[in-house]
Parts: sequence; structure tokens; C-alpha cells
Amino acid sequence: MVFSFTGKRVLVTGGTRGIGNAIASRFCQLGANVHITGISAKPNDALKAYNYHSLDLTSASSMGSFNEKVLKHYSFDILVNNAGINRINHLSDILGTEFDDVVSVNTSGPFYIIKKVVKRMPDRGRIINIGSIWASISKKGRISYSTSKAALLGLTRGLSIDLADREILVNCVSPGFVDTELTKKSLSPTEIKTLESQVPLGRLATPNEIANVVAFLCSDSNSFITGQNIIVDGGFSNV
Repeated sequence: MVFSFTGKRVLVTGGTRGIGNAIASRFCQLGANVHITGISAKPNDALKAYNYHSLDLTSASSMGSFNEKVLKHYSFDILVNNAGINRINHLSDILGTEFDDVVSVNTSGPFYIIKKVVKRMPDRGRIINIGSIWASISKKGRISYSTSKAALLGLTRGLSIDLADREILVNCVSPGFVDTELTKKSLSPTEIKTLESQVPLGRLATPNEIANVVAFLCSDSNSFITGQNIIVDGGFSNV
């Protein structure tokens, strides 16, 4: 199935690496005018294909500047809220600021960006929130992350109802374990092999596989899926 996004303007937050970069690259390949955000003040050479904007979702001043410089001047047909952070700590070790930062980036940030973007978004637009399997299941140390991603699911479902009269489709894509550079840096080859053995399909997802799901949900081929959480984890959460 081949999709075309020629003439569409897309915003991908956290589009500098990993899943976000794969999503941005896929939209670019399919003809879209792609804008991405990242923490750095300036993009590196590998990001020159995109319109780059600096954005720190934990900073009120950065959010304000992004609104003034970008959201008030562009209308986006598609918004992908991909930027996210994770902090793994037991309840007794979680600092108040740490919990707040995770929620700010993973939940509050997407809410405020959506609120601004939909004002200029054309009818029949698309919004994708990148969630996580840890919204549906959890494990030790995932309190902050699981809470923030579960709230993102609630946001997705609520938005799908509020924006239905404009035919703006809102969905969540929730990856499991993905073969990104961050995964390779965080885990040893032995730990990755152990993870792969726990996934029914026997491997980690590639960033491009997540991007393919996002592309379908944002395409004209999807005209009736909204308010849903699409889990892309090779069956891991069913085991």
C-alpha cells in the first residue's frame, strides 16, 4: 500500500532520532513538508531535510517561544506527538520534580501543543500520540512513565470525541521494545537477546515498523479509525 502526503504539512515532536526520526523520514519520503522539534538550539547536518525547531517541553519559556514562532504561523495537517522521556525509579526514590518532568513531557506537553495546533489544523486532519505498552502493563520502577502514558491514552480518547465533528482522527500508537540507538546504548547484547526471547515474534521492532503504522493512520486509507490505541509490540503484552 503506497501513501502520498504531497501538499501536507506535518509536525513531529522529538523528531531528531529513533522512532521520531523514522516517522519524520517516512513522511518526507512520501512527499510531506515535515517540521520536527528537538532539544538542541540548532540541528545537525543529518536533519537538514526538515524544518527544525528547538523545543523543551519542560520549559514554559521554550513552549511560549515555540507557540509564537511556529504554531501561530503554520497550519499542520498532521501532528505526531512523539517527544518523550522515561525515568526508572522505585516509588521511594522518585523526586517530585522528576515525576512532574515526565508528566510535563509525556502528557501535558502534547495536550498544550494539540490545543494550539487544532486551532489552525484543517478539517479531516490527523493527530497521533506515541504511547507505550507501559500504559497498559507495567513493571518495577515504571510508575512515572506508566502514569504519563496512561494519561496520554485518556487524552487520545477524549480528543477523538471532541474533534469528531471536524473529522480530525486522533489515535495512539504504542510501541513495545524497539531497536533504536538508545536501546543499544542502554542494554548489553545479552540483555537485548533476553528481551527478544520474550517477544513472541522473536525480535525487537524496527523504528520503520512504527513509522509505517503512523503513516497508515494518517493516510486517506484510514477514514474511520479514531480514539484507538494501536499496540505494536510483536505480541509481548499478550504473554
